[in-house]
Amino acid sequence: MEKITITGVPEHFNYPWIKLIESQPFLKEDIQLIWEEESRGSGAMNKAIREGNSDLAIILTESFVKDKIEGNPGKIIGFHVDSPLVWGIHVPAKSALQHPSDLRNVPFLVSRLGSGSHLMAFLLAQEQGWDTRSMEFEIIGNLDGAIKSFKSSNPKAFLWEKYTTQPLVYGGGFRRIGEIPTPWPCFVIVASESFLANHPRLMQGLLGEIYRTNARLMADKAGIVPEIANRYKLDQKDVSEWLQQTHWATSEKIDPSHLQKTMDILVQLRLIQKKMPVADLCYQGGA
Repeated sequence: MEKITITGVPEHFNYPWIKLIESQPFLKEDIQLIWEEESRGSGAMNKAIREGNSDLAIILTESFVKDKIEGNPGKIIGFHVDSPLVWGIHVPAKSALQHPSDLRNVPFLVSRLGSGSHLMAFLLAQEQGWDTRSMEFEIIGNLDGAIKSFKSSNPKAFLWEKYTTQPLVYGGGFRRIGEIPTPWPCFVIVASESFLANHPRLMQGLLGEIYRTNARLMADKAGIVPEIANRYKLDQKDVSEWLQQTHWATSEKIDPSHLQKTMDILVQLRLIQKKMPVADLCYQGGA
């Protein structure tokens, strides 16, 4: 039995992958799908794709685009979520910080350099008109690291998906002082170099399965609220609100303008030094 490893963050965005892997659609072909959760986010998943430790990964668009330009041999085979991700701007609940404008010269917590939490801090700085060269970062690994850091009331900030952190806001440890959405569709499906070389037929079959799963779940948003809320320990009202603003991709077609815009903004932020043709970011036939 051959095992195909698919890696993603342990968050509600990846609920369709959980449902797909529960169904194991390729067992008759002696192929088992294995889901691995990566709480450290996109930076860690980029590393797993680079090193061949994961066959597929569900990675934040901006994070993979930057890593690809910096030498990641993996390629985008499609979008998983083609709506923006809304990042919450969080501070310790007991801090005196009240508005995003208060965060100038305040350290930002990031899961790791190159992660979404890192890159989006630069986008926030651009919106606020700050000099990004003076920004300070504290690497905390994952959400648990942020929870630990926020036990202190010292001024600091942390960007993370707003519904994932909502229980922490309700619990009083985090305070949300603003939001910032991505200017691009938020999650891409990335395949490793070896997976693309060895399993082009399986790749097409797997894409077909996940997009059918996405379409089925999109057609039953009200019906899936209780299970998502229970699985990810979220309030049902929050899940309903999140589903209304989220669109799981239902086609492997990639609009090149989304990836071009991502690169344009990363260049503006001085996070990449060059761009590459969109076709080089994607598996041939995807874009």
